[in-house]
Amino acid sequence: MSDLTRRGLAAAAFAMFAATTAPASAADIELRFYYPIAVSGPITKLVDEMAAEFAKSHPGVTVKPIYAGDYVQTIGKALTAMKGGDVPDMAILLAADIITLTDEDAGVAMDDLATEPEDKAWLAGFYPAFMENAKLGGKTWAVPFQRSTPVLYWNKDLFKEAGLDPDKAPQTWDEMRAFARKTTKKDASGNVGQWGLEIPSDGNTSWLFTGLATANDVRLVTAEGTKTNFADPKVVEALTFFRDLSTVDAVQPKGLTSWGAAPRDFLEKKFAMIWTTTGNLSNIRKNATFPFGVGMLPAKAHFGAPTGGGNFYIFKGVSAERQKAAFEFVKWMTTPENSAKWSIATGYVATSPAAWATDAMKAYVADFPQAAVARDQLRHAVSEITVHEGQRVMKVFNDNLQAALVGAKTPEAAMKDAQGEAERILEAYR
Repeated sequence: MSDLTRRGLAAAAFAMFAATTAPASAADIELRFYYPIAVSGPITKLVDEMAAEFAKSHPGVTVKPIYAGDYVQTIGKALTAMKGGDVPDMAILLAADIITLTDEDAGVAMDDLATEPEDKAWLAGFYPAFMENAKLGGKTWAVPFQRSTPVLYWNKDLFKEAGLDPDKAPQTWDEMRAFARKTTKKDASGNVGQWGLEIPSDGNTSWLFTGLATANDVRLVTAEGTKTNFADPKVVEALTFFRDLSTVDAVQPKGLTSWGAAPRDFLEKKFAMIWTTTGNLSNIRKNATFPFGVGMLPAKAHFGAPTGGGNFYIFKGVSAERQKAAFEFVKWMTTPENSAKWSIATGYVATSPAAWATDAMKAYVADFPQAAVARDQLRHAVSEITVHEGQRVMKVFNDNLQAALVGAKTPEAAMKDAQGEAERILEAYR
């Protein structure tokens, strides 16, 4: 065999090897996107549609949504996949998961990807209330996407029947209690046929309770997520008020009430008022057979509410090329136009002032002013409880909140116990 032939074969072999071992080009990228929902439905259809639309405008990059269950299941699956070497490119996880993800060294700081001036401007454009638990330790680890706050919904017909102004939401705790008394209906035997109020307590107890604590001028955790304030007298006062709505005022059912059933109970006119997420706004608007209002959570010392919902996170352990492609998808999903589209379709709060300035959002608010309440409430909002060992601390807190609500502990004892156990859990992080 001649030297020329040998050199030709070697070159061909090297070319074949290079083709099989070279990193994938942008044209070969399929991004794996963990999304927190358990079953198919309108939301999954919307996510699929937006992923397909992104692919059309970004040739060679596709997005594969992976529907992984609820938020708790999704972070568990994402971290398990990461530790097993099957790393997701990105995920929507709770904003409150930021500390868990940084403790696990799982995420990429968005600041490290936002290198261009326009990227930095985009990252600075979100509402500060939503950025509270997107930043940690001087870095931005997440981008707000499907964010929410709890709001108060009321049935205008039931208010009118009770002699209340149907267009006025209760502004204070005292007004809410008074309105609830007027809209609670009992028969001659004392059986309740219609309740005045429901603040659900069996699922998102701590999230809704944060609205009571914040309105009473107390923060439940420090910004660093290393210390809780559960035993603060103002927290105890808020929990006592919550319990007394059932046991003293008798305006909502005793015991624990259902987070999941609250919107249906409201639509079935079992409750004149409920607290629930703005994420239920589209559902209630679509299915209500009566006029309804949406108001800020009532004030004690001042107005207050927690933010909630999910942020975009991009994972370590994938190539820089894949991280860059994931970053482009995150930017695309959170453009003002797409943020407005998502908000209108789902009821989640559009996460930037620029989204609210779009023609689509302006028209939506003009037709449906209730949509703007959660946005306006952001100036009074704080981040939801965000701590190290988040799931452990939250279980302790929720268990003690619920123990007080069902009468197994006094509010003072419940919050003392919650604080003591949280101190033990968080000691290693101080």
